[in-house]
Amino acid sequence: MSHHSTVLDPQVDITDLYVFRKPDETSKTIFILNVNPFAPTQAQSFSAEASYELKIDTNGDACADIAFHILFSPAAGDQQSASVYRASGEAAQQTGAVGDLIIRDAAAALDGQVVVTTAGDYRFYAGQRSDPWFADVDGVFNQFQFTGHDTFAEKNIFGIALEVPNQIFGQRTQLGIWARTVAPVHGELHQVDQAGRPLITAGFNPTPEEQHEFVSTPPTEQRERFLSKFAAILQNAGYDETEAAKTAETLLPDILPYNFSRETSYPNGRLLTDDLLDTMLALITHGKATSDGVGPHTDLLDSFPYLGNPYPV
Repeated sequence: MSHHSTVLDPQVDITDLYVFRKPDETSKTIFILNVNPFAPTQAQSFSAEASYELKIDTNGDACADIAFHILFSPAAGDQQSASVYRASGEAAQQTGAVGDLIIRDAAAALDGQVVVTTAGDYRFYAGQRSDPWFADVDGVFNQFQFTGHDTFAEKNIFGIALEVPNQIFGQRTQLGIWARTVAPVHGELHQVDQAGRPLITAGFNPTPEEQHEFVSTPPTEQRERFLSKFAAILQNAGYDETEAAKTAETLLPDILPYNFSRETSYPNGRLLTDDLLDTMLALITHGKATSDGVGPHTDLLDSFPYLGNPYPV
């Protein structure tokens, strides 16, 4: 959701999803799922009741064929651990502890240390890191009058990084990726947040009620429920009717396209340095605004987990 969220629990509030080929080993893919904006001011651990999930569509039907589910133990002070499950087939469309347990009781670095767990061809990290998202949010809400101030400079999130071998995806190289968090709401499990392409939720759902409806809707239902709304917003921005309809169709369902046989750069996956606010500005203003004047953060690591060290709070 990239920080424009109405999710009440920061522990399950998705800020960003990144997917890219491993820079020095292109036979592997890196997934990064960030939650908890402005950490640790609102929450100091991951939720022990939630399932943090990466969903992978391998055949273009907007249903998960492979999934990774990350579950955390209750936090004890600054100690917490995570287990990772890999599900396939029908189990990939479920939630929680389903499928094969590929990583067991990996230490989560709530204090921001780099503690990486390796299990076979997989590597895993979870902990407090610097927020890689960059944007002049004040300028967005000031009628696109940008000053180049980065709202997220020296801010932190809780990051989950997972390195996987591409061979698990099968023969098809074109994938669709999205993330979701599932957690108890009034005693029952619900999908509370979801993210595929960056900024789609915020850019096309201006009210809290609309955002909640959108992130609660599975990808298989999004085109039917939201296509006309997206097209109308684009027409209001200056697109003609045909152009608006075609553009809206490319944005729904809200799934991030990723072909691991090609170089990563949005819209093929998403790098930590891709300037997605500039891309979205050009889209939602029909080219009237093209840049907020803010560039990528320079504190990123060259190696796994790639997210920079957290800043003091």
